[in-house]
Amino acid sequence: VQLVESGGGLVQAGGSLRLSCEASGSIFSINTMGWYRQAPGKQRELVARIISGGSTDYADSVKGRFTISKDNAKNTVYLQMDSLKPEDTAVYYCQVVARTSALGYAYDYWGQGTQVTVSS
Repeated sequence: VQLVESGGGLVQAGGSLRLSCEASGSIFSINTMGWYRQAPGKQRELVARIISGGSTDYADSVKGRFTISKDNAKNTVYLQMDSLKPEDTAVYYCQVVARTSALGYAYDYWGQGTQVTVSS
């Protein structure tokens, strides 16, 4: 399973960015799709995730500002980030939990990361 992310960049505080992550390869089913981030000197943390049924989970720090969504037909997950703050600056990683066969286990797959920088 390969994950390709796009949409990071530099934006001023208060601005918006939209991240995309497309999963490809031998995918039988996807359990969850989500976004994590890691700022310099900090641990990687969950930003938002969406499970196969459509329910979502957000970090408290992004609730009301970020929206996660997915396109099942394209195996793509999106993260709309609005009202960005300098503390949102980090490398954002896409994560997918997926099975590659009907009887196989579900594994975590990670994207290469995309830099989001918010200037004050």
